[in-house]
Amino acid sequence: MNFVFKEILSAFIVLFAVIDITGAIPIILGLKEKGAKINPWQAAGISLALLIAFLYAGEKILGLFGVDISSFAIAGSFILLIMAMEMILGVEIFRHDSPVGASIVPIVFPLVAGPGSFTTLLSLRAEFHVNNIIVAVVLNILVVFLVLQFTHRIRKLIGVGGVYIMKKFFGIILLAMSVRLFMSNFATLLAEIRGV
Repeated sequence: MNFVFKEILSAFIVLFAVIDITGAIPIILGLKEKGAKINPWQAAGISLALLIAFLYAGEKILGLFGVDISSFAIAGSFILLIMAMEMILGVEIFRHDSPVGASIVPIVFPLVAGPGSFTTLLSLRAEFHVNNIIVAVVLNILVVFLVLQFTHRIRKLIGVGGVYIMKKFFGIILLAMSVRLFMSNFATLLAEIRGV
């Protein structure tokens, strides 16, 4: 089956850093404070399905809509930017009024199964066997589920002050990620345009 522990571990670490669900704890807590409903099973299940589907047919799926990876990543960077501004400035820009709650947006997209993880999967596929990547994805989704399931316990552990500090700190991190995601993919688009 071509399972290699080193490849699984490497892919897991890379995806864990990109998804960064632990860094998203302030976002999750903020959503719950606004009354948004988050279903851990739904969020984890849909994220897993999207990531596996994208691993096999990502570029083809986007190609059906005439969208390339760079444009998709730039769109995701704007969503991350809005969420970061909410966290840093303490304002509400993104209304969480979906009848299905916040499990799909923004938890599944763009936090878990977003442009960062999608582009990372395509990069990993060029280096590792697909079976090892799938195991790494499943393990990461398990971590996502546990964080979503026990968010309130984590909040009690770190306290109100800890949540406030985390929100501001990770807001800046999220802002930096959105800028990096935008700039790297904008540069790619410019290179493609100039090459035409």
